Amino acid sequence: MTLNPQHLEEIADRTLEHYNQRAEAFWQGTREHDVTENIAAMLQYIEGSHHFTVLDFGCGPGRDLKVFSELGHIAIGLEGATNFAAMARSHSGCDVWQQDFLKLDLPDRHFDGIFANATLFHVPSQELPRVLLELHACLKPSGVLFSSIPHGHNQEGWSAGRYGVYHDPETWRSYVSAAGFIELIHYFRPTGLPRERQPWLASVWRRQEQE
Repeated sequence: MTLNPQHLEEIADRTLEHYNQRAEAFWQGTREHDVTENIAAMLQYIEGSHHFTVLDFGCGPGRDLKVFSELGHIAIGLEGATNFAAMARSHSGCDVWQQDFLKLDLPDRHFDGIFANATLFHVPSQELPRVLLELHACLKPSGVLFSSIPHGHNQEGWSAGRYGVYHDPETWRSYVSAAGFIELIHYFRPTGLPRERQPWLASVWRRQEQE
């Protein structure tokens, strides 16, 4: 089914409202989650100095944004949910841009890395190629994109008040590659469990210069 502008507006509004209404509970439930493996996976592939400009794409209440800042990086959050954006500013002390994932306004060639942890699956598959191209454009040459998504069998639609797409690994790879990225590494989380108990697909990608 083709999603028209009204459908896309509804997807964004309802999903963001879901998070706005549950902001404090979400924060209490996720603030102790350990994603140091994901942060390290992205940082190890960024080239250049040790002080990077990082976009935390869908930063939520700011848990990881604060970590990037404490590591000495210039960390900027991007968040669509009003309550999350306010919490992230307060918790991290960093700049947070309030933007809908489907209406991005990003500077060209600005970031060394983009950290998209458990966020890009909210982008409808119809819009994903465009959004990935916009992320590609805002990375510096050879910049790095990290993504973590709940993988599945390409199901798409509403689940518990949020819109999501559950790509299989091959489909996810095809989308990101088509946007001009080269895959550097992928792994499944949580580490050390059987695959059927690893719902998260993490991957790191480098921006290729397009012809």
